[in-house]
Amino acid sequence: MKILAVDTSTQTCSVALTDNDELIAETTTGIRQTHSKHLMDMIAQLLAGAKLDTNAIDGLAVVNGPGSFTGLRIGVSTVKGMASATGMPVCGVSALEALAWQCQAYAGRIYPMIDARKAEVYTAGYLASSGTLNLQKDAQVGAPDKVLKTMETPCLCIGTGALLYKEMIATHLGSDVRFAPALRNHVQASTVAFLAWQKFECEGLDLGDQVTPDYLRKSDAQLNLQR
Repeated sequence: MKILAVDTSTQTCSVALTDNDELIAETTTGIRQTHSKHLMDMIAQLLAGAKLDTNAIDGLAVVNGPGSFTGLRIGVSTVKGMASATGMPVCGVSALEALAWQCQAYAGRIYPMIDARKAEVYTAGYLASSGTLNLQKDAQVGAPDKVLKTMETPCLCIGTGALLYKEMIATHLGSDVRFAPALRNHVQASTVAFLAWQKFECEGLDLGDQVTPDYLRKSDAQLNLQR
């Protein structure tokens, strides 16, 4: 099953094309521009490099949260637009799950942490064992010092939040915490495609209108409206 996957949840933008669990092509950029300026070009260049067109794709995948509100909207709307035009099924994938999977070779607790700005992080807890990844603590958003109180050791931390608050995490958790290599701290679209393939195989094909952004917290506009 050929899957085109997109991640625009953070400052990096990643696009990949896979066939079941095999990578065909992948491209990632860390250019700090709005992803709407280059996402479609990246998709077009990726398909051209693989000498394939959209007719060869069997499904679409996109990170639907948590992450940048604007980034998530760009990724989800782009993929849903492609699904509407082609009739292809779409699968939404958690950025936290994707990050944890990128270090699933580590046997033990994994805490993906994404910088949520406003001195907060998005995080969840997973347990990796024998090539499987199981959710242990539901996704949450909060101040790093409060999040750290809910974490158990030994563990591994990964993500932009782990990178940003590395010193605080190390001070609080001591020698029982490990950190992922620097290049692993960003979601890889190939990981998103692989997780989507697994979900398609287990749960069937999703319709595009069922995939919506999962922001995990209210936007500034919603908070201001409440006030």
